Amino acid sequence: MAEDLKVTATGKEEKYRELIPQIKGLVSEEKDLTANLANICAALKYGMGFFWVGFYLVKENQLVLGPFQGPVACTRINKGKGVCGTSWEKKQTIIVEDVDKFPGHIACSSLSRSEIVLPLIGKNGEVLGVLDVDSEELSTFDSIDQKYLQQIVNLLTF
Repeated sequence: MAEDLKVTATGKEEKYRELIPQIKGLVSEEKDLTANLANICAALKYGMGFFWVGFYLVKENQLVLGPFQGPVACTRINKGKGVCGTSWEKKQTIIVEDVDKFPGHIACSSLSRSEIVLPLIGKNGEVLGVLDVDSEELSTFDSIDQKYLQQIVNLLTF
């Protein structure tokens, strides 16, 4: 599975381009947020071969684990803590080439080596949650992932 992540930039883009229409088809007619988040996680996990894919949603001023695919995960994350909490606080995507070098990284799994986190921003500009994607390999994520994962996040309506 980790071998799948070692693709050329062109190969990675091709995978995303094939996957996005499938995800659009899954979420376009479904209004239930949990169902859509769950299907996006499964599509990304199996379509891209990522180690862990999941959503954390803002509840009671914390990020609370939502639908995900992969090994068990941290349940709650405070604002500004770890990669997910920092993405929430800064309202921006964060790409981490080596999670062991990220100050305050929360190690839910010692197998996770690199990570990308995108905030889910509602119509009022408030962060409603984050999409968190982890890899077992270093330096997996780049601007290509950011571009296409943002397109996927944009398919969600809040």
